[in-house]
Amino acid sequence: MTDGGRREGPNLSTPAFVAGLAVITAMVAALDILSGSAVRLFPLLIFLPAIVAGLGTVRQTIVASVWVVLAAGGITTYLGGEPNDNLLAAGFTAVFGALSVFGCAYRVRREEEVHRLRSAAAALQQLIVRPLPLRTADVVIDGLYQPVEEDTMVGGDMYEVAVSHHGTRVLIADVQGKGLPAIGTALAVLGSFREAAYREETLAGVVEAMENAVARQNTFAATTGEPERLVTALVLDISRRLDVEAVNCGHIAPYMIHRGDARQVDLGEPSVPLGVGTLAPGPRGGARFAFPPGAALVLCTDGVTEARDPRGAFYPLEERLEGWASDPPDRLAQVLGEDLRAFTRTAPRDDIAILTLRRSES
Repeated sequence: MTDGGRREGPNLSTPAFVAGLAVITAMVAALDILSGSAVRLFPLLIFLPAIVAGLGTVRQTIVASVWVVLAAGGITTYLGGEPNDNLLAAGFTAVFGALSVFGCAYRVRREEEVHRLRSAAAALQQLIVRPLPLRTADVVIDGLYQPVEEDTMVGGDMYEVAVSHHGTRVLIADVQGKGLPAIGTALAVLGSFREAAYREETLAGVVEAMENAVARQNTFAATTGEPERLVTALVLDISRRLDVEAVNCGHIAPYMIHRGDARQVDLGEPSVPLGVGTLAPGPRGGARFAFPPGAALVLCTDGVTEARDPRGAFYPLEERLEGWASDPPDRLAQVLGEDLRAFTRTAPRDDIAILTLRRSES
């Protein structure tokens, strides 16, 4: 792909493109002349510009169209025939060639538009998705991010890692809804987390800042006719201490793999999602759990736990993790994503985000 999204075809400055036209034309002409059949093959050359239009540039399609018109005229003149018939064949060939040129121009414009859209989506993805793997003083983080709308490259699932003087703070969240409509809320949550993770002394303060951001986003959405959205989120605070603080806002609790065993961490009753904090009976509380050296945490969104196979069975995440517990793969998130696709036997129906966390070696 060249700058501006134009697809590169065969290079006209090399003999390959022209030689290809010449060889095809020579083969068709030889078959027509040597066979002596009443059924002529040279009209098939009319499809040559259409083939070039689907693969090459506008300029190459014009060259192929002119070449075919001249070749068809030369072959019909050599083989003889009624002048009116020859003129009609040449005219039809020229019209089809012109249509091929217009078709190629339309394809090139569409490719340029797609390229621009994908460039914008890639820039947006860099704002939402941090490149992984990532190492901090406290933890090594790897992961997998796969939006359901692959062409958009972004979706409603998100994650973020913030390194502060309090420790490493990790967010994984899922915005209600899919694809581009959920991105505004996702950006609001990420922006508030990135700021609050450095500013707030407590994890509860970080979550409260995110709650306020979602509330403001929903207020704005209501004035524009957009639906209000909820956000499930799990926020962790990891330091040199052997335990981790977590605040669970209606999200999937993490799974821990340690000493050949895999289980879901008990964080107690989850709090309400972000965006409906006023409905909670009280402030969101945190929980602590052990995260010893050598253990691994697996965080994910419901695109994993709610995935189904063709028979309707849910993906058995804990069972799969138990199977890998004795010898966890180096790229556990990637292996999990591949196994998930094999289980569902189809493209994902929801955004997928998976994070794996291991303590950094001293």
